[in-house]
This record gives sequence, C-alpha cells and structure tokens, in this order.
Amino acid sequence: MEVDTADQIEPTGRFYAESFGLSGLVDIGIASAPSSGFRGFAPSLILEQPADVDLLFDRAIAAGAEVLKPVVKSMWGYGGSLRAPDGTVWQIASASKKNTGEATGKVERLVLLTGVADVKASKRFYEDQGVMVAKSFGGKYVEFSSGDVTLALYKRGELAKQVGVDAAAGTGSHRVTVVGDGEFTDPDGFSWVSAPREGDSHR
Repeated sequence: MEVDTADQIEPTGRFYAESFGLSGLVDIGIASAPSSGFRGFAPSLILEQPADVDLLFDRAIAAGAEVLKPVVKSMWGYGGSLRAPDGTVWQIASASKKNTGEATGKVERLVLLTGVADVKASKRFYEDQGVMVAKSFGGKYVEFSSGDVTLALYKRGELAKQVGVDAAAGTGSHRVTVVGDGEFTDPDGFSWVSAPREGDSHR
C-alpha cells in the first residue's frame, strides 16, 4: 500500500496490523504519483463467522476507518465495506451466516480484488505471465492461484458498486504494488515487483 508522506507509513502499518492482523502481508511505502477517490481495487478479508467480521469492523472504526456499507446478512453470507484512514477501500466478509464459537478475528483469506476494464483480456494477460487460474466466470470474475494473497479480477464499475463508492470519481495511481514473481504492469496499470531475496533491503 502507498501513502503520501513518510510520517504516514508507521500509523498506516499499525492500523493494518492492529485492526486486521495483517503484519507481514501488507507493507507500506510512499506513493510515486498522486491519486484521488476510488483507487480501482478493494482487498477483501474472508473470515470464519459473522462475529469475526463484527470484531474487525469495530476495531477498524475505532481506529479511524469510515463505513461505506454496514455489515449485513445476505444471500452469500455476512459482511460490509469500509475505507481505511489511508484511503484504501476494504471488504470484510464471511461466507457463514451463523456463529459457531467465540470471535478470534483470524483472517482465513486475503483476496486482492482488482477492478479492470476487460476481465477476459486481463485474464489472458495474467495467464501469459504464468499465473494459474483457480476460478473463472466468463467476463464477470476471475480468481487466480497466487499464493498467500489471492488475486481476483472484477469489472471496475461492478467492484465500485459492490463496495459502495463511485467508480468514476477515482483518478491517478492505484496506490498498491503487488510483490510476487516477476516485474510487470498489467493492462489496467496495476504494478508487480519481484519479491526481495534473502539479504536484500525491503521497506
């Protein structure tokens, strides 16, 4: 994730560690370009049960996050969306509608939902980079086998609608860089950098 100034790095990292328990999965750096509004992506935290969703939502709100869609029960499960203090839009959800125990807040999966112009074209691009498809629903949604963070493709407008923001209001950089195998920029401007090797410096 990227922020505007160096003095925002520590509090932003603390927010993700303390609110979401993402130490080691999300790193913070300084943005190379400005942006405003919707940044075109929405990380999604998948949890075991509704009580875990409520726990993380409450932590995030107490730490300064803005509610975009309150948590509700729906056909597919239980969840909602919010905007973190750094401006990133997050979904927090569970496929379960019933609690089976005490809330732990443990994240089962972190899915990086990227809003793209053409799902099929972006799917082909990632397949050409060697990223394996795990799920595909035509031109609507694609999910890849991409390690600890699951990469998924969604139509930009549909993603914005799902998280409760205006897709047209976003301009500028995405404010996210994916660390993985290889260095490239996809058709929608999402950048990947190679994971640092042992002994390399890493911000």
